[in-house]
Amino acid sequence: MHGSPIGGRPFRPGITTSTRPLPKSDAAWISSEPSLIQDLLLEDLSVHDTCALPWLWEFWAMEHQRPPPGDWRAWVVLGGRGAGKTRAGAEWVRSMAEGSRTLDPGRARRIALVGETIDQAREVMVMGDSGLLACCPPDRKPDWIAGRNVVRWSNGAEAQLFSAHSPETLRGPQFDAAWADELAKWPKAAETWDMLGFALRLGRDPKVCVTTTPRASRVLQELLERESTVCTHAPTEANAANLAPGFIAEMRARHGRGRLARQELDGLFLDDIEGALWPQGVLADCLRGAAPPLDRVVVAVDPSVSAGRGADEVGIIVAGVEARGPRQDWRGWVIEDATVSGCSPAVWMERAVDAYRRHGANRLVAEVNQGGELVREVLAQIDPGVAFKPLHAVRDKSVRAEPVAVLYEQGRVFHVGGFPKLEDQMAEMSATGFRGRGSPDRVDALVWALTELMLGPGSGPPRARML
Repeated sequence: MHGSPIGGRPFRPGITTSTRPLPKSDAAWISSEPSLIQDLLLEDLSVHDTCALPWLWEFWAMEHQRPPPGDWRAWVVLGGRGAGKTRAGAEWVRSMAEGSRTLDPGRARRIALVGETIDQAREVMVMGDSGLLACCPPDRKPDWIAGRNVVRWSNGAEAQLFSAHSPETLRGPQFDAAWADELAKWPKAAETWDMLGFALRLGRDPKVCVTTTPRASRVLQELLERESTVCTHAPTEANAANLAPGFIAEMRARHGRGRLARQELDGLFLDDIEGALWPQGVLADCLRGAAPPLDRVVVAVDPSVSAGRGADEVGIIVAGVEARGPRQDWRGWVIEDATVSGCSPAVWMERAVDAYRRHGANRLVAEVNQGGELVREVLAQIDPGVAFKPLHAVRDKSVRAEPVAVLYEQGRVFHVGGFPKLEDQMAEMSATGFRGRGSPDRVDALVWALTELMLGPGSGPPRARML
């Protein structure tokens, strides 16, 4: 381990190791060596070489952050939140734009950077902690030309920002490389992706890098199925060393191994079931951190007439509504999933009444098609002062759920913090019925709550009904 550390070639500040073949480059090989060999290598480096080391991306990159070998048109980096996708995209753009020396041409001279919005493209892809300006070495750092939304390197290479809200802006320009960030959440994904494809027409081998959390998206699904596409993948845990202590444990404790966790943390692409009432994209978009003051709150219960192991769950959902202005402007908020299973009617009713009291609810509603008298009797024993409304189901579960699903499509219902088990059931509800196991008791309670608050003839706050 004496002499020049990498194949007889000394490190030099600004040398772009990503221009060397992957994944068999010397830097990538050394980074996979045991820690003892790495320590010997680092001890042997000169001050000059040590200063260059932070900019040798192949040395630091994880496997999913390295472009796969072979002949490909699109490289898709799928990963959970914080898995290092943005850094992978920025370093790939850097490898395409930079040459061996500062003024030498790179493999690409015209690069498109496409984000959901111009602001997000600028703040994440260019200015962010893992963006282009942060990962380029001092002697290679490009200039940010704000008036043109362009990043420009000393060798003449340029990267121009575009918004997925405006696909027509890609009509006219042409590129030999592109980086598409968060493709799965683009508002006009199909149109923007088509325009970007037409614009990738320069050079001998135009390529695109796509970095995205794998939310359900037809464009992403079709891209992954193409023979010219390669893919790398990693969960959030892969980048744990660069994340806040306790972040992953907190997210796992909150979201478990539900569909949302498999998508947002495990970075897995989950197909929507056929005819899904709540597609994955809709569920991801409805999450919020906190609810505003609410005009009315209800606790909805979907009872079970059985108890013990193997019994259906008793769905208990607490929701509220901002009922201000015309009804079409009302917004619903799901604020707690208090569902229980395997317990007696007295226990689940106590749980429902406790939620009623804690949230200062206006009413407790429950389906009474089965065991209706039991619900009334148990409630009267626990707290006869609870304002109670019995509900009778006269239509199929999926038919009752469709109008509520429309509220979500319209962006009028939000979940405070997320409810993994409820959202798993929602993702498995289709127009033809429930595709999951057992009974969708949480969804039933959700539908009753939001119907009472936003769709029923008596919905809205008491003052609204007296007008």
